[in-house]
Amino acid sequence: MRLFARFLGFLFATGTIVFLIGAVAVAGLAYVFSKDLPDTAQLRNYEPPVTTRMHAGDGSILAEYSHERRLFLPSSAIPPLVKQAFISAEDKNFYTHNGIDLEGVGRAVTVLLQGGRHVQGASTITQQVAKNFLVGNERNIERKIREALVSFRIEAAYSKERILELYLNEIFLGLGNYGVGAAALNYFNKSVNELTIAEAAYLAALPKGPNNYHPFLHHDRAIERRNYVIDRLVADGYVSAADGAKAKAEPLGVNPRVLSPNTYVAGFFAEEVRRELLERYGEKKLYEGGLSVRTTLDPKMQALTRKALADGLVRFDEAHGFRGAMNHIDTYSDWGTPLAAIPALGDVRPWRLAVVLDVNDAQARIGLQPPREKSGEVARERETGVLPAEGARWAGRSVRSILTPGDVIYVEPMAGRPGQYRLRQIPEISGAMVAMDPYTGRVFSMVGGFSFDQSEFNRATQALRQPGSSFKPFVYAAALDGGYTPSSQILDEPISIVQADGSTWSPENFEGGHGTGAHPLRYGVEHSKNMMTVRLAKDVGMPIIAEFAKRFRIYDDMPAYLAMSLGAGETTLMRMVTAYSMLANGGKRIQETLIDRVQDRWGHTIYRHDDRQCLGCDAPKWENQNEPKLIDKREQVIDPLTAYQITSIMEGVIQRGTGVSIKSVGKHLAGKTGTTNEAKDLWFIGYSPDLCVGVFIGYDRPRSMGDHAQAALYAAPIFRDFMTVALKDKPDVPFRVPPGIKLISVDPHSGLRSSGQGAILEAFKPGTAPPDSFGGGGGGSRARNDAPQNIDQKVGGGLY
Repeated sequence: MRLFARFLGFLFATGTIVFLIGAVAVAGLAYVFSKDLPDTAQLRNYEPPVTTRMHAGDGSILAEYSHERRLFLPSSAIPPLVKQAFISAEDKNFYTHNGIDLEGVGRAVTVLLQGGRHVQGASTITQQVAKNFLVGNERNIERKIREALVSFRIEAAYSKERILELYLNEIFLGLGNYGVGAAALNYFNKSVNELTIAEAAYLAALPKGPNNYHPFLHHDRAIERRNYVIDRLVADGYVSAADGAKAKAEPLGVNPRVLSPNTYVAGFFAEEVRRELLERYGEKKLYEGGLSVRTTLDPKMQALTRKALADGLVRFDEAHGFRGAMNHIDTYSDWGTPLAAIPALGDVRPWRLAVVLDVNDAQARIGLQPPREKSGEVARERETGVLPAEGARWAGRSVRSILTPGDVIYVEPMAGRPGQYRLRQIPEISGAMVAMDPYTGRVFSMVGGFSFDQSEFNRATQALRQPGSSFKPFVYAAALDGGYTPSSQILDEPISIVQADGSTWSPENFEGGHGTGAHPLRYGVEHSKNMMTVRLAKDVGMPIIAEFAKRFRIYDDMPAYLAMSLGAGETTLMRMVTAYSMLANGGKRIQETLIDRVQDRWGHTIYRHDDRQCLGCDAPKWENQNEPKLIDKREQVIDPLTAYQITSIMEGVIQRGTGVSIKSVGKHLAGKTGTTNEAKDLWFIGYSPDLCVGVFIGYDRPRSMGDHAQAALYAAPIFRDFMTVALKDKPDVPFRVPPGIKLISVDPHSGLRSSGQGAILEAFKPGTAPPDSFGGGGGGSRARNDAPQNIDQKVGGGLY
């Protein structure tokens, strides 16, 4: 008995010594590994990379930019069902352990030894937070010890809800999604509050290995893992057995959200905004800062702009014939797979790629490019149609002579004729179009070319082109501002200018000829007379016109050469539309913008385009005080009376001049055509009282569009088609007449007062109206009729 007692004493003493040694060893290890542990305090100010979201003017999502697709959600915004699903799948004792779940460790070891398929894992949610945020993913025992120590510190410093919030926002859930907010949106196109039991369970199944449970590549495994999580929800008492069984019977239901600016054919617009944000805030802020960007885009107007420009470019391109098939494939076996492999432009719908299957003189049978399944595989169904002779009539030859089996082409459905298609081709010609609010500079729509997928070069903002005669209104505005009147007489006769190098320059009108004598100043704009414009510019002085061009931001520093008065310099469509907007709004300076406001991840506004002050807008309630007042500090770049005069003159361009094809719109519109030498650039820029629109077309590598090409034939109809639809439901509002303008009835051909047939109302500043007996004297010495200089050498050309 005594020996037994001694033996027990020995065992106790030995155990105590071993325990103490072990405790000291553990303490020593803890001390060693604790010396350089990361500071858990950084979790308090956690700001994860968050997706920047770009919204159209109506609030709809236009584009998203991120390195990690994440929408940060505070714990209070995450519904209990989602939390419960992740806890059941990853850490059932989350609310009771202190960072390390000993029961979970034992359970994981038991399952592993039994060969179970669903290994639950021993890492708690707290440990995963420690690993993801502070410790790293290195696989070794040292990292696991550090992870456990950090987990204890996290549990001591933060609440369970904060730890769960960090986990649910940081975890990678496949398909580029980080956190439950982004995953819910991009897997199911839902917010987290809309997720069903089955959907929440599938998301909770993904942390173990998102690629192993890919919804399309590993569909059956994904279903199995999801059902396992549902079973855990039932076992843990979060979901009833009946609801669990119902959830397990549901299909996976994953429907990845496809978000692209092509939804609104707004690739050029979105890319321009992205570049501006990148320049203003830098790459990290753009792709990780969670900015909320409200743009000025009007989706409906954007679609109208894209269609009007595309139709105009196609109209010009098809008038020059069919250039042949864009590709050729084998059609003897399955034609769908090789056709699906050919990249199609995503922003030219309803155009579709098709392959010619067989052809005769009357028609061609075509196969349409099959879509791809969500898994990326080519759909099995094959869709065919017919390209009748009528659909290829513009090509000028029979169908058989232009197409052969295997040719890959673009086609477009024929309206009202199911199964029949029209032949299309990507235009060689390109161009741009912009629509803007003339009072604020907000860009409603912008198209920088036929297709953003084809070329990201934005011809509205990046292409420097000659504006041609679309610059002339600013020459005439400078004259009106300097003493001329709309009735001042200008000579339309040849003029030759001796240049600095001793050569002479003799501009000619577009239609040629030797001139038609003296005409009112208005006539020179309405009929775009080069000789009148150069003569006027010579009298006004090119330095003054150059200052006007700089004031309107058309050119930063325009050379004072007379040829520049005909638009020989280079500028962008966006600058021209902004300049015309200043004429439309009465001469107030505006700055074009594609962005209304930018907010940071916390909802604080860090940029706003409208910087006007509003006095009284912050009143808490109505107490019979004065109405709020907007303080407009914008610079007046031109006399409002002059701005109205040139607007009235440009109304005449549409009523009687080079833009007469636009008259059919039936609204008050003003504008000007522009055709450059050899028709390398065609423009039309114009406006209603509340909308300014500019169009430019031309080859990317400038070359002539033909001897007979002119803006009146190709650019003006694009403007007309757009305005016809854009203003369809708008009332016809006349341009606002500023105080001080006197409207007098005159003969448009002579400038004399007249009340007879064909007379128009002309706008005059105070004291400049023509006398009753004769017209044209309002300009004083500036209205003289210069005789042509006697220079024999004539240089052809000039800008129209």
